Amino acid sequence: MHRPRSSVRKARKTAVASRRVRHSAELRERLFRAALTLFGKKGYAQTTVEDITEAADVGKGTFFNYFPTKEHILMAFGEMQLGKLEAIVRDAQQSDLPMRDVLRMLVLRMTEEPIRNPAIVRALLLANLSSLHVRGAMLRIHDRNRALLGKLIRHGQERSEIRMDLPAEEIAQVWRQTIFGTLLFWSLAGDASLTERIEQSLNILWSGIASQPSAHATKRRKKDGDKG
Repeated sequence: MHRPRSSVRKARKTAVASRRVRHSAELRERLFRAALTLFGKKGYAQTTVEDITEAADVGKGTFFNYFPTKEHILMAFGEMQLGKLEAIVRDAQQSDLPMRDVLRMLVLRMTEEPIRNPAIVRALLLANLSSLHVRGAMLRIHDRNRALLGKLIRHGQERSEIRMDLPAEEIAQVWRQTIFGTLLFWSLAGDASLTERIEQSLNILWSGIASQPSAHATKRRKKDGDKG
């Protein structure tokens, strides 16, 4: 049985549209990756749009089909990191995984790009310091990032795994500052020590925010142990 011509034409149009979308996404990713690599090698300020398009092997005009300005590359980086955080928060709320493991997984996911390109941390910092436009956009992303991490911390508090005597947002901010500081100092060396540095920071952070057993509960456990 033959399919109607209208159905065949519709299927072909759908296939063509799908290829165009896939090609467009691949081209945008190529520009994005080329830019991040150059920011790391040359620095943000020294990298031009022409440098990026040459590295991505596309025409200069193609860049502006995907990014209005060079600054939008950094915003795309921030949005990408934010997307990772959103996914982890969403999954954590539906999982029984201990919060310590969730937070460790979060940090490892969020440091995937710096591990691949250590200099990107310095490039991002310099871009934030040198451009008001970038700084304003990144601050808005940071605010959303802090709110999401605060939500994750509150989830840990509700599960009695994270201390309740401090606001979730305050813990979230200290967490972010500590991890960013770890990344920044590591980026100056750019060696293979990031995992070790992150583990040290995580252990110290967790010892400070973990919910501690009450004195009554500790005394009760000790008493039960003596009986045994």
